[in-house]
Amino acid sequence: MPQTENRIAPVNRKALAMIFATVFLDLLGAGILVPVTPYLVQQFRGDALTVGLVALSFSAAQFAAAPVLGVLSDRFGRRPVLLISLLGSAFGYFLFGWATALWVLFVARVIDGVTGGNIATAQAYIADVTPPEDRAKNFGLIGAAFGLGFIAGPALGGALSHFSLQAPAYAAGLLSLATCAGVFFFLPESLPPEKRRKEPFGVIEINPTRQIRRSLERPALRGLLLAVFAHQFAFAALQTNFAVYTAKRFGLGPAENAWLFAFVGVMSVLTQGVAIRRMSGRIPDAALIRWGLATSAAGFVMVALAGRVGWLYPALGVICFGSGIAGPTLVGLASQRVAGFEQGMLLGATQSLRSLTLILGPVWAGAVFDWIHPAAPYWSAAAWIGAAWLLAGRGLRHELGANHSPRAS
Repeated sequence: MPQTENRIAPVNRKALAMIFATVFLDLLGAGILVPVTPYLVQQFRGDALTVGLVALSFSAAQFAAAPVLGVLSDRFGRRPVLLISLLGSAFGYFLFGWATALWVLFVARVIDGVTGGNIATAQAYIADVTPPEDRAKNFGLIGAAFGLGFIAGPALGGALSHFSLQAPAYAAGLLSLATCAGVFFFLPESLPPEKRRKEPFGVIEINPTRQIRRSLERPALRGLLLAVFAHQFAFAALQTNFAVYTAKRFGLGPAENAWLFAFVGVMSVLTQGVAIRRMSGRIPDAALIRWGLATSAAGFVMVALAGRVGWLYPALGVICFGSGIAGPTLVGLASQRVAGFEQGMLLGATQSLRSLTLILGPVWAGAVFDWIHPAAPYWSAAAWIGAAWLLAGRGLRHELGANHSPRAS
């Protein structure tokens, strides 16, 4: 659509820069809590299960709320939803730092999860201001922001913890308020009134399972979204189990694992902030998805076979490179298959699928680690990536067979 592309071109760079800053600052705030959350929880209860449940409460709340925020952004615009989400996150962080009882910690994480629609709404914003053929590389900005937040957030949180355990939570709240101010003053609305969803929606329609089911009922989306789920399921297991695995197999402690996670962050920035932007448009989406998933599966096998700590770095690099190419391209291709007023719905459903993997993936990784073998989470992750490869292939075959238009739904 030439008129649409002409309209978005003048604001493209400024809008993308502000969205990148918004996501980075939001993830920086979330990363700040990583080093201190277990200690804040252990002030009230010392078992590891409670620490895990506090983390799970955020993912569960986000799973339920992401489709709601997505539909709201389709109806009322992206900017108001971003502002509400950031204010909600700020309140949740402040409450987390102030908490004087365990139940308050749970409430704080649920509030942050319910209002945590920033990433899905940011992706919808990117879809609004980006031509379809450039979406994969611009969705990579989200991954780059995640990588930077993953590097800087825990380091900043650790430094602030020297003042008090509560200081990182308050700093995260202030960051959210600063980001909210930046969105309010500098980010224009991307979805004009004439392109917004017109019909009202009901409670049943914004049920997360219904939203996911409705998206999966579309043949053009089914294979791609199931591939996103399988891919993220494998990665969720890595995020939550890796420190346990390295402690068991190599005797690593928090400091050694911090270097490995920082390396993951650097690789995510390089892949999703640089490599995908150079490759997208020059290499067909189908090839990026297939080669990215195959590379990621090989990386998980390398982790399972690693005989010494030094081998983990290239293994993690391979995982990050493959996932950083395949992930944004899968989401970008799916976004091309729905209309503009459905972007929030689709990306909200995608965010719910990812939140679901953060609930189920750690349980799977822990179970196979305990009951089968410490390397089992990584062998099984390679199998999940293989399933994603097959599912994505089905979605790509549908595109070739139907000669699908980029804007068709």
